[in-house]
Amino acid sequence: MSSIVLRFLAEPSTVNFGGKVHGGTVMKWIDEAGYACATGWSHNYCVTVFIGSIRFHRPIMIGDLVEVEARMAYTGTTSMNISVEVRSGDLKGGKMVRTTECLIVFVAVDSHGRPLPVDAYQPKTPGEIALAERARAHLDAARKVADAPPPSLSGAAD
Repeated sequence: MSSIVLRFLAEPSTVNFGGKVHGGTVMKWIDEAGYACATGWSHNYCVTVFIGSIRFHRPIMIGDLVEVEARMAYTGTTSMNISVEVRSGDLKGGKMVRTTECLIVFVAVDSHGRPLPVDAYQPKTPGEIALAERARAHLDAARKVADAPPPSLSGAAD
């Protein structure tokens, strides 16, 4: 399965102090949809190893219909790079708008936590190919930052 959409209503138990759905709750939904997509693809237990570029565009209101769509962007040897988009809208209006998006990486693991190989994902449509290229570019940039030496403290005031 290269994509999945979870749908549900935003409940009052998810409210933050501002009266909107808590960002941590949205991140939980993203992780759950990503897990479902990764597990469906690999047919194995999967663990989250990276969440990047999370962007909150607008709040989700209590009572909104929420859609969390997880789509395979590309695969490595053991990793699955998944794009997740969250949309929400008032049921009475019927219009869904993008509220949150991010890239999430999962790794399939065995019962001892060792990585397992996953089938290669081959994007076919122009949209799928563009998504794979964006995901690769983002992860390459994140790796460069992670591999960069820490800033020098020479010349810093004592």
